[in-house]
Amino acid sequence: MTAAPAVGLWRADVSRSTASFEVGNLGRTARGTVPVTAGSVEIGPDGALLSVHGTLDLGSVDTGIARRDRDLRGPRLLDLDRHPVMTFTATSVQAAGDGWRVTGTLAARGTSTSVSGLARLSSVDGDEAVLTATARLDRRTLGIRAPGFLIGRHVDIAVTAVVRRAQAR
Repeated sequence: MTAAPAVGLWRADVSRSTASFEVGNLGRTARGTVPVTAGSVEIGPDGALLSVHGTLDLGSVDTGIARRDRDLRGPRLLDLDRHPVMTFTATSVQAAGDGWRVTGTLAARGTSTSVSGLARLSSVDGDEAVLTATARLDRRTLGIRAPGFLIGRHVDIAVTAVVRRAQAR
């Protein structure tokens, strides 16, 4: 693992942070991006990751195919007119290899589910660090019902967050 960032709260630089996803779609892999609109991590005295929170703007999902993006907005899929935001809040963080296993609550579509994934520091440079996280979501746990041949059951999510040390008040 790289050097630990300083103790305290770190906030995402949303202009430099990205979220992407992959899911099976009609026998191929569909890929897309979603803007990160907020995020924070807290680092403990021993350099351990203590908490994670993030928000994505699902209303701005971009798969590169306008029709697919419109379809995702519908009530049978992401229901974005009523629920345009996805949030994740960690409920547990445990050291794992060169990073952490993070488990938490992912909320979208007016419901929530438990999700686990891996997070690691890619780099630390003074008051800036890069945190990468990956997770696999079973779309059915959010109530997204579609035949498996149309949309794969699992959605692989990757977030790269550039975080900056929060200024003390």
